[in-house]
Amino acid sequence: MPEQAPNKQRHSVIVNLLFNIVIPTLILTKLSSEVYLGPRYSIIIALAFPLGFGFYDFVKTRRANMFAILGFISVLLTGGISLLELDAGYIAIKEASIPALIGLATLISLYTPYPLIKTFIFNDEIIDTEKVTNALKQHNSNALFQKALQTATYMIAFSFFLSAILNYALAKILLISPPGSAEYSAELGKMTGLSFPVIALPCTIVMLGAMFYLVKRIEKLTSLSFEEIFRLN
Repeated sequence: MPEQAPNKQRHSVIVNLLFNIVIPTLILTKLSSEVYLGPRYSIIIALAFPLGFGFYDFVKTRRANMFAILGFISVLLTGGISLLELDAGYIAIKEASIPALIGLATLISLYTPYPLIKTFIFNDEIIDTEKVTNALKQHNSNALFQKALQTATYMIAFSFFLSAILNYALAKILLISPPGSAEYSAELGKMTGLSFPVIALPCTIVMLGAMFYLVKRIEKLTSLSFEEIFRLN
């Protein structure tokens, strides 16, 4: 019973998309003209939604992780660069730096007691880690499993580096108007809306590939079935 409490506190994917992507995008693309909010206020109000939601989520769950911190910094940088009317090239660099930092952190975590592969895939919410760990011990396969975890980590890190390149290209292509203009705010809105599929699709595809690879290795190294490896209820 106590293990179910954290799950109740989590927000759905739809709620996360609504506050972090959909609402900010609509504000920037539809309300940035002088007839409505204007460029500056549209940026401030649009950024208030992900910032406010992130703060609320932290207060509610009492969880802080690298991704939440990077997301917070990302929003602050976007707002600061836009409000100071700096060159759009800074936005492109910022858009690339966030997934690149996550990819780098994923690689570095291999050399720490807390590899991020265990956050992404090999965790108790997805896999029955205790059962898998015991089976690995019984089959003396832990060393081979660690190599499989390392390979899966490289795959996930690659997905973030790919996203960094795509995000940089997206910002360079879309942000062409002078900073501070209504057109610039609308372009920023388009970029915000498109950045989710640009970063999520390659990450999701490669992460699913990494999970498939890892599960196949677990099956081979432990003789456990698919149903025994995953938490299906």
